[in-house]
Amino acid sequence: MVKQMLLQLLPPLASRQGCFITRTSRPRALRPFSSIKMSSESYTFGPYKIPHEEVFYSSQLSYAMVNLRPVVPGHVLVCPRREVKRFVDLTVDETSDLWLTAQKIGSQLESYHKASSLTFSIQDGPQAGQTVPHVHIHILPRKGGDFEKNDEIYDAIDEKEKDLKQKLDLDKERKDRSLEEMSQEADEYRKLL
Repeated sequence: MVKQMLLQLLPPLASRQGCFITRTSRPRALRPFSSIKMSSESYTFGPYKIPHEEVFYSSQLSYAMVNLRPVVPGHVLVCPRREVKRFVDLTVDETSDLWLTAQKIGSQLESYHKASSLTFSIQDGPQAGQTVPHVHIHILPRKGGDFEKNDEIYDAIDEKEKDLKQKLDLDKERKDRSLEEMSQEADEYRKLL
């Protein structure tokens, strides 16, 4: 049903942007990360290589990684495997797989972090706050009172993105988590999925 809705909405948009959309193939099934050989996998996030230790889930078309600068505990990113700068440029299969992956991961992280809600967020393009030119969904497990005003979560995401942009552009020091910290978190999430 979701794919039918996407097929109705996306082709007119996609054809204006010149992207390829397939109507014949089905979304591929999500595979647990443990079924993938970690040594042969490579992940990129825009122009950056992502260490496999930071990736905790992967499907045929998407992957999920822990966040370098999380806003709340459990704040992760879900990305298409193919480097795609804008949401409209995803194929139908990629769009479906991306959201099915986000749904599955969000459900598990909400439970794991004893949260009561989830925020899913996409910053689509530089004027929307996107600092890495690769589509990604922020998943944030939410608890009552985690922000005084609910919409402050978006300000916090924007602030983290601005900090990241400064790091990428100016190579200033920042309070990043270590690879070891991120790897440990990814190991915990792999067990959930």
